[in-house]
Amino acid sequence: MELIPIKSATDYQKALERLGSIFDASKGTSESDEADIIGLMVDDYEKKHYLIDSPDPIEAIKIRMEELQLKQKDLGNEIGGKSRVSEILDKKRKLTVEMIRNLTEKLNLSPGVLITDYPDKGTVGNNG
Repeated sequence: MELIPIKSATDYQKALERLGSIFDASKGTSESDEADIIGLMVDDYEKKHYLIDSPDPIEAIKIRMEELQLKQKDLGNEIGGKSRVSEILDKKRKLTVEMIRNLTEKLNLSPGVLITDYPDKGTVGNNG
């Protein structure tokens, strides 16, 4: 097993190719160990060179709802009713501190994810 640090896009591509060829190696083999190490190197390179933005709070809520197989009606108590849930998820209304507290508990999300600012489509009832 010859491991080469990933220092360039070319090294990265080679590492991905090698990882792809040994990914399904049987546990306990040298190829399995090599795959683990290359995976760590690839992960490190990607974190440094391919930053992925976190989802905005509403997208985070939607993702978590999908993971937990929840419907909009399931958040009525936390947000303040069925129509309010629609307004929040459609970004027509902003989350309040109370909603954030409730959603943090219900969805097991970090408050930091939910307090991030995000663009809205305007407040309901605002004529301009």
